[in-house]
Amino acid sequence: MSTLLYLVHRLPYPPNKGDKVRSFHLLKHLAARHRVFLGTFIDDPEDERYVETVRGYCADLHVARLDPKLARILSLRGLLSDQALSLPYYRNAGLQAWVDRTLQTEKIDATVIFSSVMAQFVERHTEVVSLVDFCDVDSYKWTQYAGRHRWPMSSLYRREGERLLAFERMVAARSSRSFFVTPAEVDLFAGLAPECAGKIEAMCNGVDADYFSPAHELPSPFAADELPVVFTGAMDYWPNIDGASWFAKEAFPQLARAWPTLRFFIVGRSPTPAVQGLANNRIVVTGTVPDVRPYLRHAAVVVAPLRLARGVQNKILEAMSMGRPVIASQECATPIDAVAERDFLTAGGIDDFVAQVDSLLREPARAAAIGVAGRERVLERYSWDAHLSTIDRHVGLTAAGRESAR
Repeated sequence: MSTLLYLVHRLPYPPNKGDKVRSFHLLKHLAARHRVFLGTFIDDPEDERYVETVRGYCADLHVARLDPKLARILSLRGLLSDQALSLPYYRNAGLQAWVDRTLQTEKIDATVIFSSVMAQFVERHTEVVSLVDFCDVDSYKWTQYAGRHRWPMSSLYRREGERLLAFERMVAARSSRSFFVTPAEVDLFAGLAPECAGKIEAMCNGVDADYFSPAHELPSPFAADELPVVFTGAMDYWPNIDGASWFAKEAFPQLARAWPTLRFFIVGRSPTPAVQGLANNRIVVTGTVPDVRPYLRHAAVVVAPLRLARGVQNKILEAMSMGRPVIASQECATPIDAVAERDFLTAGGIDDFVAQVDSLLREPARAAAIGVAGRERVLERYSWDAHLSTIDRHVGLTAAGRESAR
């Protein structure tokens, strides 16, 4: 058993959005094998109720409170210091003091960093071995944002991509090992940071197939006479906002004319005004729901129309695990280790989405078969423990190295 310092940019519970799903399962995996000291942030007051749940996994826990509006203002300090704005956004003196004290008083074998921005808290502690879960190449995401926005935001996003990449390269170079969610993300980062190519590898996402299972008796949230098309995700995240808006404005009107009882459900926390504005008598914006599974379990079709996506989308794995037919954009589909047209369907644009949804509604037996095949693929390829075991051998190596040095 090793003693680990685990730093996460958002309280890893409840696992109700992509990054929290991964960070929670990593916490659960590590805590089952090691003593874990966890430092993290809460940026949503609703998460306060889960602090004691998270504490149960930890030898010690420090939670810093973060006000997103104030943090955005404070992040502008990065313009004065030529830093990525993401770094001052998460800077916190209390968390830094806790990290320093923990590293001084505990025999920490390794630090596990979730999201590159958290590496700033151990930057001065070069004696401690770090393992970094980058998940995605965040800097590239900001660069992509730049191409989809007008000036001045395009300029700001481009700057963020450049400065954050410089920080990511430094972090990866100093770390013992770094992980990304797919081999494609590994290849992307290796191309952007060739000096780090020998120190990075893939650690893929998984899904809790027992929790996300069609075997559960879950009452339908839909009216008996409606055909529900469902999209899930945190609705304050720009790629989700863009995807939901794109589908609602471009694809759904065509489908609604052909299918009078069709309704589009946008299911997810914190919908922005732009998302709320999509609601009408045929489009439902739910906001936060206590359990997303009933919406997936009883959906006629689940769509993932993201035009900008990094890594494996948990929303797709969860829908597949629930045995539902999924139609994903090419950007979402590429990282998924599954067979298109058998385990799920793909769509390259609006016309494709319309055609694919229409075909599944007209062929319910085919839709059911795709749902069954998708769940079988999840069971075969997407066990959390199988994927997260990638980090175990590196934790063991760092612990052995630390012990030999004592």
